[in-house]
Amino acid sequence: MSLRLLIAAGRLAACAASLMFAIAQPARADEVIQHNELVNTFITQMHADPLVADCAAHGNFVASTSSALDHVEFPPSAFDSTHASVTPWNDSFDSGKQRVKVDTIVTVEGVGIPQNSNRAPYDLRFRCGYSNNQMLAFSWNDPVPPARPRAEPRRAPHGKGKGRGRGKHSTKAAGKHTAKAMSGHAHHSAHSAHSAHPGHSGHKASASHSTAKSGGKKATAKKKKK
Repeated sequence: MSLRLLIAAGRLAACAASLMFAIAQPARADEVIQHNELVNTFITQMHADPLVADCAAHGNFVASTSSALDHVEFPPSAFDSTHASVTPWNDSFDSGKQRVKVDTIVTVEGVGIPQNSNRAPYDLRFRCGYSNNQMLAFSWNDPVPPARPRAEPRRAPHGKGKGRGRGKHSTKAAGKHTAKAMSGHAHHSAHSAHSAHPGHSGHKASASHSTAKSGGKKATAKKKKK
């Protein structure tokens, strides 16, 4: 029974994946058609260079995903030599994440119409990298840069070290204090013992001296009687 359920679940998953792929394909095809139509418009109506037209069409699509923009406009002047360029290149596209090697760099400028009508239009600049007329890299000055992932604050390791150090210092200090106390107690005991012994010896010496004196007096008295 469980094997049949697994087989049925696998078939359902395969059907779902096929359905998603079937839905994605027309959407992708529509994007390609729209891109090609826009490129053709730029070339035929605005006399844009084919690579400049391709870069502008791609920039138009990317900019449409920005939360700050409603759409992008390319006036006829956007494709002249002042606002667009095609530069031979034989190096990496940039020194960051897109270090792919390209043979041509294309730049084109456009006007970003904001969603907020109270804001002024944005001056947009699109930069595309090509190799054998195929786009490999793209960048632009997005008015709303993608948010960076928030890094969790790191706990300073030295804080723990300091705590441990203080604990060790306190332990050492306590040990030293105890050792000093024990040493002082032993020294005091030794001093007391030392003081007691001389006093005890002096007492014995005094007793002997008194006995000697008494013996001397008795001897003198005997001589006088004789």
